[in-house]
Amino acid sequence: MKVRNTSIVVGAALCAVLTGFSVPAFAGDESETAELLIALLKSGRAVVSEHQALINDASKGNKGFTDDFLAHQVIEKFKAKTRVDLSKPNGIPQSGILLALLEAEREVVLEGQPVINKQGVSFKGFIPAVFARKAGEKFYKKTGIRLKLTGTDYRYPGNKPDDFEAEVLRMFADSRHPKGQQYAKATMIGGKPVMRVMDPEYAGPTCLSCHGGPKGERDITGTKKEGWKEGDLAGAISVVVPMR
Repeated sequence: MKVRNTSIVVGAALCAVLTGFSVPAFAGDESETAELLIALLKSGRAVVSEHQALINDASKGNKGFTDDFLAHQVIEKFKAKTRVDLSKPNGIPQSGILLALLEAEREVVLEGQPVINKQGVSFKGFIPAVFARKAGEKFYKKTGIRLKLTGTDYRYPGNKPDDFEAEVLRMFADSRHPKGQQYAKATMIGGKPVMRVMDPEYAGPTCLSCHGGPKGERDITGTKKEGWKEGDLAGAISVVVPMR
């Protein structure tokens, strides 16, 4: 497999029509599209993580963690990462695709309101990984672009790596692979050309409460901990973009 380095150089902003839009045919470089999607998914996941204590506050009912609140926070984070402002009109080729993902993220939070705002319950299962998985599933239905979390220590069956992902995960785990370097490859799925991009992810402090040590101990979800240490390879974000 050949490593392909791509960079995001986006100086334009996007049209922020958050509802009622249609997703155009794919345009521009597919690997760049994948990188932008990864950045946007990470932005949404980070917002959920930063507000996890609020979401889990059993003493509060309406927490104000709405889809509008999420969208505002995500737009700001995404702008800081990519210099792409989703709140201002413009027209880079990926605008419709990015807005589809933002809308998917909003829908996850909107549908989660009864759970998020439930009083008397602390842990609600509305966590960053679940948010990202559901957003990816909704996004796939809207666009046909697959966006998922995967890893060798997967918990949700849908996150199980396929053969391609398993091979790349082994490469990421190799100490010779530059830490943090993405992998991209043009290949075929079902006889159709696709661009596959994987972005390695590493265990941070917030991951360890559920995935850290001691290995085998039950976490707050009742699942056995994996025994990760900070900095360990936790998995990857995998993107499959159909090519023109």
